Amino acid sequence: MPIRSRHLCTLAAAVVLTLTAPGAVASAAGQAPSADLREVLFVGNNWDGTADVIESGGDFGRIGRINVIPDKDRRMAEINANPIRWIYFMAIRNTVGEGHDQFVDDMYSTPDGTSVVVSRPSFADVVSLDLATGRVNWRFPVSGYRSDHMAVSPDGTRVAVSASTSNTVHVLDIGTGEEVGSFKTGDKPHENVFSRDGRYIWNMSIGEVNTDLDAPWLDWTKGDRKITVADARTFEQVRVIDMRERLDAAGFTGYSDAVRPAAFSPDESKLYFQVSFFNGFFEYDVTTDRISRVKTLPKNPATSEDRTTWVNDSRHHGITMKPDGAKLCVAGTMDDYATVVDRDTFEHGPLVPVSKPYWATVSGDGESCVVSESGADQVTAIDFATGEKTVSVPVGDHPQRVRLGQVREGWTGPSGG
Repeated sequence: MPIRSRHLCTLAAAVVLTLTAPGAVASAAGQAPSADLREVLFVGNNWDGTADVIESGGDFGRIGRINVIPDKDRRMAEINANPIRWIYFMAIRNTVGEGHDQFVDDMYSTPDGTSVVVSRPSFADVVSLDLATGRVNWRFPVSGYRSDHMAVSPDGTRVAVSASTSNTVHVLDIGTGEEVGSFKTGDKPHENVFSRDGRYIWNMSIGEVNTDLDAPWLDWTKGDRKITVADARTFEQVRVIDMRERLDAAGFTGYSDAVRPAAFSPDESKLYFQVSFFNGFFEYDVTTDRISRVKTLPKNPATSEDRTTWVNDSRHHGITMKPDGAKLCVAGTMDDYATVVDRDTFEHGPLVPVSKPYWATVSGDGESCVVSESGADQVTAIDFATGEKTVSVPVGDHPQRVRLGQVREGWTGPSGG
């Protein structure tokens, strides 16, 4: 084996030992809630500019609601006074926003349950909101003109946010909003994942998803898409994974290499990821650095085959894993269903009808998959054991990201409304 190949394999093995599943870091920064804290699910209502806080299990009943844009008038005044910012603001509304402003993409609570940190794409920033008062604790404007997915470190002290128009990930002190570092990515950085020990950050870039150049032969127009693994202390790149090479090597030359939502196996050796335009997902062996399996899920006959009608190049967008690693849950966004997949056999369960599901996460007890129905303004829980729907709960306009977190015991909403 050439020296370079041995080096890459050694690096892959070292990195895989520190990976963790996204669901593991989403719940209160990986820490068990203390006696005065309550585990909850935060649901970001992107077009509303609100976040609903619901029970993390059981009947998933709503506990309270947060206004994530209490400073809207001030932000709009700034945008209207700056022609370039106004152009980007309107571009977000008319492309990724489907005619709506994007006021909340992602959110995480602080470990003490006193604040929630929110990325706001249309305002190109990240804010920390006091859960007791609803006021802004701090605000960080990202580089460029749009903020996107985030991740919180296992110890809860840092939050990483993608700045999608500047190809940058900013890492912030979660208490102060001060930037502690940043690193460059591929085009349009998207999902972020911290490793278990907090040493690495994985970023998936999805490239340009807002054009109508969606035919497979025009895939080259979508930009530089790759996974960037960065050292969370030095912010240096430690590994770059070009899925185009891995997909081609496995014979999947006609598929996009834009890695969308992803989930790691509990033993941290496998990555399950969705790509643009595909009704299914791939299994990537991190240690051997190759695509090992693919799962193609059913198409909905009612879904148009015109790829330009699929929102932001998605066909399926949302994947999560049961904590024991036995099952995956997939949101079939443009096909209007969600389904549970056996990880060993890749057999899927019932296709649960849901309306434009945009995300999938795991309930607090690990027994349910929770999907956001952006087309029906509700979240729906699906039992991992049976693959059947158990309950749906109304939320705000266009729910997207759903994250486990925590609030103070007895919290029912900010005192300011």
